[in-house]
Amino acid sequence: MLDLRNIETFVWVARLGGFRLAAAKLNTTQPAISARVAVLEHELGVRLFERKQRRAALTAKGIELLAFAEQMLQLRTDMVSRVSASASLRGVLRLGAVETAGHTWLSALLQRIHARYPSITLQIHVDNTPDLRRALIAHDLDIAFLLGPMSEARIASAPLRSYPVAWLASPSLALPKRRLSLADLAQWPIISSQLHAPHARRIHELFMDAKLPTAGIYSSSSIATIVNMARDGIGVGAVPEIVVWRELAAGSLVVLDTECILPDAELTVSYPLKPDSYLAAAVADLAREIADGYVTSDELR
Repeated sequence: MLDLRNIETFVWVARLGGFRLAAAKLNTTQPAISARVAVLEHELGVRLFERKQRRAALTAKGIELLAFAEQMLQLRTDMVSRVSASASLRGVLRLGAVETAGHTWLSALLQRIHARYPSITLQIHVDNTPDLRRALIAHDLDIAFLLGPMSEARIASAPLRSYPVAWLASPSLALPKRRLSLADLAQWPIISSQLHAPHARRIHELFMDAKLPTAGIYSSSSIATIVNMARDGIGVGAVPEIVVWRELAAGSLVVLDTECILPDAELTVSYPLKPDSYLAAAVADLAREIADGYVTSDELR
């Protein structure tokens, strides 16, 4: 009888391409991983991996086995998710998010996860989209909310919400009370996200195409920093309007009427398709529900 733990170990070595990485994923030692694979190879009477330097490459028989092994683990996952009570599920969910999610509905999602899966431990990483993408591909995250879709093989990706990006400034800048041109905006430093964000790329394109001198373009990976700099009157900021509803309500920032329309911030949810991804899929469904229904406190008044 094949041991399901050995089959799971084989799948993770195949997915991650190495015994050391599989050991880290399964929270055990590299010798333990090697021993499990050796037992499986002995029981099947075939070699499953070719050891090439630091990587473990599947043999022809290993490739053949992988499809069956993944089906077996998926069947176990389906059984557990259907039969077990959600409150009894245990484990760690490594969740990544861009700041736009962190400033809006992420807290509501975390509350819902805790209520439905109280025994799940959450590890939360707030980062930029490129780093979150890399972490998903490396299996360092189980699910992530980021800007734009992913098209990697074996990673599910679906839209969540789109948020208009606004030009913002402190009233202290005393900008003209009319529709502002790009030349008007260029009188002040432009404060925006780094170039991985579509609206930040659009800002650079606008100024390059117009060949306008600017007072400077300041980029930051932190929305909070951009908002603080704009609120302090350092320059004109560009962020999703929904993240600054408090500042807009207090009058410390105002939305500018400009000719320069910026692309929306398109938030998506992505997670690797693997045997234990049923929890990530369930959390993705919760996120879609919460993001759809999210309103700010100002909108409730």
